[in-house]
Amino acid sequence: MSAVEDTTAELQAVADRVIDQAGSGEQIEAFVSRGGETEIRVYQGDVEHFVSAQAEGIGIRVIRDGRTGFAYAGTLDEAAVAEVLAEARSNVEFGTVDEFAGLAEPDGVEPTEQTLWNDTLAEYETDRKIDIAKKLEKLSSGLDPRVRVDDSNYADAWGETAVASTRGIRQSGRENGCYVSVSTLADDGEGDDAETQSGFGFSVGKSPDEFDLDRAAREASERATCLLGATKPASKRVTVVLDPFVTAQFLGVISSTLNGEAVVKGRSLFADRVGDQVAASGVTFVDDPTNPQAYTSTDVDGEGLAARRNVLIEDGVLKQFVHNSYSARRAGAASTGNATRGGFAGTPGVGCLALSLVPGERSQAEIVAGIDDGLLVQQMQGLHSGVNPVSGDFSTGAAGLLITNGEIGAPVREFTIASTLQKMLLDIAEVGGDIDWLPMRAAGMSLVIHDITMSGN
Repeated sequence: MSAVEDTTAELQAVADRVIDQAGSGEQIEAFVSRGGETEIRVYQGDVEHFVSAQAEGIGIRVIRDGRTGFAYAGTLDEAAVAEVLAEARSNVEFGTVDEFAGLAEPDGVEPTEQTLWNDTLAEYETDRKIDIAKKLEKLSSGLDPRVRVDDSNYADAWGETAVASTRGIRQSGRENGCYVSVSTLADDGEGDDAETQSGFGFSVGKSPDEFDLDRAAREASERATCLLGATKPASKRVTVVLDPFVTAQFLGVISSTLNGEAVVKGRSLFADRVGDQVAASGVTFVDDPTNPQAYTSTDVDGEGLAARRNVLIEDGVLKQFVHNSYSARRAGAASTGNATRGGFAGTPGVGCLALSLVPGERSQAEIVAGIDDGLLVQQMQGLHSGVNPVSGDFSTGAAGLLITNGEIGAPVREFTIASTLQKMLLDIAEVGGDIDWLPMRAAGMSLVIHDITMSGN
């Protein structure tokens, strides 16, 4: 027996009972979920923070005459569910008429069968989870005498969901996952010459048995120590190589411009550009939550439609945006199975589920060896404030290592890198083969971009 009993059938029954009560002219959707999470933070061998929480609840949408009402409750008590349905119906009266209001309808796409639940993780004992965080801290602090650990973390989450609607949607399932992370500080010098640099490392897995703690510790130590002695560089235009984690952050920015909701609201620089060359030839962006390697892999989206592989930019040409059923209706398109949902307490949004560039073949070391004058970017700060997804303006703080004649050189910091998203995509010179799936909705790999302005001294 799994440590977490499979109760998806019970949740599906709750959702089914709700939609069975639909009246004439009503569209009803019931989204039911149950889940939990564990968060452990270790500092100097002791547990500094521990959270183990569970929650369950239901969210109900009612649509009538173009008006939408929504209500939710953090319980599945039968009386409470009845109250939620009544409240959602009442809230319809306060809704604004929207010609595009409606629920998702089955589109004939069958979910890709995936193994989203891991019994080993579900049965993993708490003491062993704590031991993992402690072991990661010990490994990270033992690689270099200059390195100390700021914190070492273990996290996991599990969830069961069921959705049913009067439009014929009926889906249920469960999934779980886990990761570890460690934050490090490297100290050097004394007195006025003393400095401290930060680093981090992580590992993801379907179960803790898949973690690579040695790699996480090594990366955390190296990220911190490699920036010691960093100076402010001279201003110039350079070729940059984005570290895989930085590339994942960059893809997160790009994903917001490929969001169908942002497009229909006029908040994307790619509005009205389907069919245009928007990136360098050979560059392909794919959102593929059916890829089992993706940390955020899933079989259905937040509305119960099958998650699917969507090619968004192919060989540099913009092909499509990601949509849920509502944004698709507004755009005159079809849902791409990209409804997102934070839980039972909210209505569906839109977003990429597992975005990645199609990787190339070369390692970062091979890429660097072919660059005469460049910059390996290991950190970017202020992405949200320094990037405008409508105009495309891009300017963020950064830190990294200079590249000279194919060799990694001096560390640099306290500078900005600037361009526009439009130009950066067209200036992509190479995508690395070192793909790294992170605990986020985007994958990382080394990414080479020409002609970036580095503003320092």
